Amino acid sequence: MKQLIGREAELQQFNNIRQRDSSSFVAVYGRRRVGKTFLIRTAFNNEFSFYATGVANVGMRRQLGGFYSSLTKVHPKSHELPFPKDWFEAFDQLAEYLSGLSTPQKVIFLDELPWFDTAKSSFVPALEYFWNSWASARHDILLIVCGSAASWMMSNLINHHGGLHNRVTHRIRLEPFTLRECELYFQRRGAALERYQLVQLYMVFGGIPFYLEQIENGKSAAQNINDLCFAADGFLRTEFDNLYKSLFKKADKHLLVVETLSQKGMGMSREELIRLSKLPEGGNTTKVLKELEESGFIRKYRSFDKKGRDSIFQLTDFYSLFYLKFIQHTNPMDKNIWLNSLDLPVYKTWSGYAFEQVCLYHLDQIKKALGITGVQTSSSAWMGVYEGQKAQIDLVIDRRDQVVNLCEMKFSVQPFVIDKKYADDLRKKISVFKASTGTRKAIFLTFITAAGLLRNEHANALVQNDLTMDVLFD
Repeated sequence: MKQLIGREAELQQFNNIRQRDSSSFVAVYGRRRVGKTFLIRTAFNNEFSFYATGVANVGMRRQLGGFYSSLTKVHPKSHELPFPKDWFEAFDQLAEYLSGLSTPQKVIFLDELPWFDTAKSSFVPALEYFWNSWASARHDILLIVCGSAASWMMSNLINHHGGLHNRVTHRIRLEPFTLRECELYFQRRGAALERYQLVQLYMVFGGIPFYLEQIENGKSAAQNINDLCFAADGFLRTEFDNLYKSLFKKADKHLLVVETLSQKGMGMSREELIRLSKLPEGGNTTKVLKELEESGFIRKYRSFDKKGRDSIFQLTDFYSLFYLKFIQHTNPMDKNIWLNSLDLPVYKTWSGYAFEQVCLYHLDQIKKALGITGVQTSSSAWMGVYEGQKAQIDLVIDRRDQVVNLCEMKFSVQPFVIDKKYADDLRKKISVFKASTGTRKAIFLTFITAAGLLRNEHANALVQNDLTMDVLFD
């Protein structure tokens, strides 16, 4: 049986919810393949008073049939239970069954909730009526709903303005694994992968548990990437379209945003994104961006010296970035395409950027290594110009204690070397940053590298903080 890795905070939250003396309505959501169902099943040891799951791409009667079948399996008088004519009757039958249970807490788990809501089915009004008129008035109901379709979960539950407005008592967005959790996962599997290879896998698959399950023991990171992403029958060769279409009912605009943002690593302003994607200016585009952000595919940040209206949108989903950069236009007949690309400039460029994204995802671990966990900070990338000189910084950590960490992230198998030319570039970068932003805070140059920084005269003169990828595993 699979063991749960990590998820301590979510398990503690479920435990706290179970101790409440009033009914709870819990919405669990997150990116497809992130392990939502497995978490809930593990947290409750598969012991539910009632469990049902929606089915993809079927009509109302088939959905009702699945719900009815689940109820007849646990109902003591299943032979007397008529097939429900609609969702209102189905939830009435569920309430009648639960009322007859003597257990102190009735746990209901409705998985893949968005799929229940077929056209003209009135599923949402029936769920509203079930909760508002019956379940919420009791003290012993724990209703857990789960779904990957972020647009549905956001519109119909979390930000709903109808009968379910503010009815969700707890919301849990399940995040991908951290590097430490990935390391624990592979250790339990007995996979002999060094941290350098784990970072390589993370740069392609992120911390998505279902993707990590496809990794074969005994193969290197590069071999696994080649087989899963580029082979004709590779599992992740065709995942991209399925991923977005399963999450968003009308995914065309979401895909357009993702594909447009993939063109520029640091991200784009809303104005630039709309211009390049040709999306309409207005509420629908705002909704698409919000859904992608809530689902963990993009992030929104404000540059160091900019205001809120100048926020930048950046694509951060590792698999999407890799697919659009490498997989999309390859021929499945080309064997070992990835293994033959590892020495090419395009690989080095991509790996540098992907490592930056790994570091950004592990910002808490970086702050801990810098000893500033308790200091209020804001983080962003930065690009600026002063007197015709341009400069770009991968990560700026703006600290309340009057310090700014300018972070450079470098991915290489050997210790990184700062030579005289690069040292001059760093000095120019710091100078442009100070002049362009007008900051009076102290500047600490910080390096985060895969294999460490060679301490020579240039490193000793410029670098205040030297971190390796090991800190990301903390």
